[in-house]
Amino acid sequence: MIYKVSYVVVGGEYPGGIKNENEKPEIGDLVQIGRVKFQVTEVHEIIPPRDDFQFLHATIKPLEETQKTEPTKQGQKGTP
Repeated sequence: MIYKVSYVVVGGEYPGGIKNENEKPEIGDLVQIGRVKFQVTEVHEIIPPRDDFQFLHATIKPLEETQKTEPTKQGQKGTP
């Protein structure tokens, strides 16, 4: 299946993009657009699949923003 995915960046700080993907993006997946990595926060079908092709919309946020907002897990190597 080929997925044509429209990526929209939360906050509009970065331009999004449209990419063909071989796998359906899932919440939490990482995607690179240009030189910046993003984390997928939402995925929605735009229209139902036809044959082996589907249009999707995915909302993403910059990876560095994700790392700042996630709590640090205790007990991981390198954390106090």
